[in-house]
Amino acid sequence: MASPQAVRFAQALSRYTRSPWVTSSSSSNYPRVDLVHYPPPPSLPSSPPPLQPYPPSHQVLLPSSTASWSLSFYPQPLLNLRRRSTTGTTPAFPFINTFGFISYLASTLAFYASPLIRRQYAARNPSAPDPAVRTNDVVYAAHAVLLSTLVWSQYARRIWGFEQGRGPRESVGFAIRAVAAGCVVAVVAVTVFVATRRPSRGYDAQGWAWIDAVYAVSYIKLFVTVIKYIPQVQTNYERKSTVGLSMDQVILDIVGGVLSVAQLLLDSLLQGDWSGVTGNPVKLGLGNVSVVFDVIFVLQRYVFYPGPSIEDKKAEVADAEGSRLLHGRED
Repeated sequence: MASPQAVRFAQALSRYTRSPWVTSSSSSNYPRVDLVHYPPPPSLPSSPPPLQPYPPSHQVLLPSSTASWSLSFYPQPLLNLRRRSTTGTTPAFPFINTFGFISYLASTLAFYASPLIRRQYAARNPSAPDPAVRTNDVVYAAHAVLLSTLVWSQYARRIWGFEQGRGPRESVGFAIRAVAAGCVVAVVAVTVFVATRRPSRGYDAQGWAWIDAVYAVSYIKLFVTVIKYIPQVQTNYERKSTVGLSMDQVILDIVGGVLSVAQLLLDSLLQGDWSGVTGNPVKLGLGNVSVVFDVIFVLQRYVFYPGPSIEDKKAEVADAEGSRLLHGRED
């Protein structure tokens, strides 16, 4: 039999929580205290959904997109190494690219390994609870951070000793640095808002949740992908040349982008629900935006500026003039 103190405590707790902690009993002078076990809230599944294996027909697209995008990181640093120069390219691209892939790695790891994020994703997408993030996505993101950092380091003359251009595009501009700083401020603001949101503090998937902070981090990569190619496109336009930019990298990037979009669409098709696409907009956006800019680079190389750069043409004119003067003196 429960003591009067325990009954009063249970009654007070019942009024506070508005839950049926206390029930009446006709066989005793005091109410009986029943401890009720409540299941997890319906908005948050009790366990994260398991990774679903791919069918045999999908085993081709999965490694092919990863291999193409991963290989696309090698031609540019190898070309820089062979030329002993980074002229013709802009350091703004590897700088913001590294920043973007760090955010992509962080968000990919969250969707892949965090039980909380996977449960919140499943709660918001009950018909397709798998976020369609696989081991190859994590490996690719980590590899991309490493190679992007390597390319960025090649602009450090003290490390590599490569020849560098002297134009305004040969350094990371204020606009690119401001974009990076603004992205960091935005993510911090969203994280603080979620953490201080009462009463859930980010654990209610139907409100502002921690998955929204992860989405904010992932959107950095999407935004970076939209703007990171612009300095190189402008550099090619000003130089009227693409000399120095590796076209092997561009072609591999196109192949990887097409296969990545096909992989995501096939994931959703096999699950019978297209929320796998709407729930993972970054992966879809990365493939589409990359392909668009890569096509621009192809047009610049083979249609608009197939010849040498303005600097190369001036150098050829200067060499010809010097040779003519030299031969004139010899005559």
